[in-house]
Amino acid sequence: MTSSIRHVLGISGGKDSAALAVYLAMHYPELPLEYYFMDTGKELDETYQFINDLEVFLGQKIERLEAAKDSPVSPFDHYLQLYGGYLPSPSTRWCTRKLKLEPFEQYFVGEDPAISYVAIRGDEDREGYISHRSNIQTIFPFRRNIWSKDILSMVFANEQIDTLADIYATLSDTSLRDTILAIVQRPTTVKFSQVRKVNSLLDLDISLFNHAINTFLLETDYPLSRVIDFPLLDNVDIIDRDGVFRLLEESGVGKPKYYEPIEFEQDGQKGYYNRSRSGCFFCFYQQKIEWVWLYEQHPDRFQEAMGYEKDGFSWMDDEPLEELIRPERISEIKKMHLNGLNNGQHDKSAYLIDVLSESEGDGCNICFI
Repeated sequence: MTSSIRHVLGISGGKDSAALAVYLAMHYPELPLEYYFMDTGKELDETYQFINDLEVFLGQKIERLEAAKDSPVSPFDHYLQLYGGYLPSPSTRWCTRKLKLEPFEQYFVGEDPAISYVAIRGDEDREGYISHRSNIQTIFPFRRNIWSKDILSMVFANEQIDTLADIYATLSDTSLRDTILAIVQRPTTVKFSQVRKVNSLLDLDISLFNHAINTFLLETDYPLSRVIDFPLLDNVDIIDRDGVFRLLEESGVGKPKYYEPIEFEQDGQKGYYNRSRSGCFFCFYQQKIEWVWLYEQHPDRFQEAMGYEKDGFSWMDDEPLEELIRPERISEIKKMHLNGLNNGQHDKSAYLIDVLSESEGDGCNICFI
């Protein structure tokens, strides 16, 4: 390792980023990790408590960061005023950009070369946010493929075939050498895509794949080119949803309290609901049943969220919160939720948070938080 590179891990207050912090602390204590939490000022109390609990396990402070730190109002309210009261939405996520990305890149990392560890699980088929700044490199420790798309596109460009083949020929001393080189030397095409090529090489030897990529990066300006003996090159663990919960439970950190199922009764039927993600309590990615959960479990927070809806701006395109909390509407939403549970929509997972979640991941789904 070298002290000239910063190793940073964003904590969102959700399960995946916390599990990654636990995993790296347990398996790679030599990594000089810095932990940070981007505070929007609009988090649930349970989120702050969970971060405190994680700090106890890590034995290390998680730095609280805020955008518009000198503003007299919360970071969210500061930028809401600048945007003229225009609420963020899935199509206009100014909250992610202004409250999360820019402060992380500009003020926390700055110009320092840094490796950002991101908790995309091994059972997720998605690519998270990758910084466009050349001094920040993203690594995904929970996946079989720890490398980001920008790295793979560069390494597996057809014009780099000879270079990569030479690297593999030097590193490989296995009986699979000829098979590996045949794959490396085959150009990517529509029928033989980069994804297929990468997966074929990973199927044969994950550690060798990582060492080959790292050797290629030594001749670039990526931050990892400055790191000696990067321990994750030999990591072959793949952490999925079950693994995340196992890490949290076995470490004693536990899961955030807002994940705990709460029972409700509707028309004589019993069901349960909870919050499925970290992030602002008025997150526009919430399902309607989660808004009902907020209304019934945190009425003060719901009233605060409803107070932002004015002048035609609302958190959901199809329904303002004032309409959602009509008694007959709440009953309808709970019935729909119960029907989903009874129809076995959650059979794929034993965890309620996966029943409720419409999209994978923690918080704003930008990966490093």
